[in-house]
Amino acid sequence: MTALNIILISLIQGITEFLPVSSSGHLILLPALSNFADHGQTADVAAHLGTLAAILLYLRRDLALMVTSVLPLTKIDGASQHLVKLLILASLPVILVGLAFEILSPSILRLAITVALANITFAGWLYWADRQPVTHMLHKNDGGYDWLQLTVQQAILIGFAQVAALIPGASRSGVTMTMARQLGLDRLSAARFSLLLSVPVIGGAVILKTINMFIAEAQPDMPALAAITGLSFICALGAIRWMMGWLTTANFTIFVLYRLALGTLLLSLIMAGIIS
Repeated sequence: MTALNIILISLIQGITEFLPVSSSGHLILLPALSNFADHGQTADVAAHLGTLAAILLYLRRDLALMVTSVLPLTKIDGASQHLVKLLILASLPVILVGLAFEILSPSILRLAITVALANITFAGWLYWADRQPVTHMLHKNDGGYDWLQLTVQQAILIGFAQVAALIPGASRSGVTMTMARQLGLDRLSAARFSLLLSVPVIGGAVILKTINMFIAEAQPDMPALAAITGLSFICALGAIRWMMGWLTTANFTIFVLYRLALGTLLLSLIMAGIIS
């Protein structure tokens, strides 16, 4: 694996994992738009491990409160316990459907046309959802979040929306934020809940991909994988902080325009026969 491979994989995974622009879609496009070979299972594991470390660091206080809230002999934190329940319920749909997709592995999900159409389609939904009025302002003036306002029904709906992220180009972060905005959550709360939801999903993906890697008896290039993990971590942490800062004063339109431009460009390249 060349240094350019390592840098591009790390940048794409790190920057796009938590933004509503589809990391998997970009990673699929890397070999399609260049002479690089498919980056493979081991690079996927390393990149996801880096982004997982970034989100664990960024959400360390939230996660610590949730862990202590469910431990015996600790002070009961009703809001954190409620959040734990919501995250479990919201994660179940994508875990169950994702296992089925992992077994079936439909080839249509690896096509550039799928990525192009998904980007355009889900960009339209994000634009529409982001125009909905805020009816649930969970973000508080002190920087915290009132998760007790988020209902079980809303969390489950966001969880079912997350299933659409199995389509490359749909974006896990994108569909969860979109559904949250559709349900009336403010932008920062929608983004925060999406980040929290990423922990079990990315953690599960790392475990599953690692198992598959060992089953395939792959011989990993450890220095290259360590570099991917480290660079993905740095890029992901920077992207998270930028996005949350951006959403304090702006909306999702910048992401909508990017996805429309990307989808249109891909369709043009496909029609021109440059990619297939």
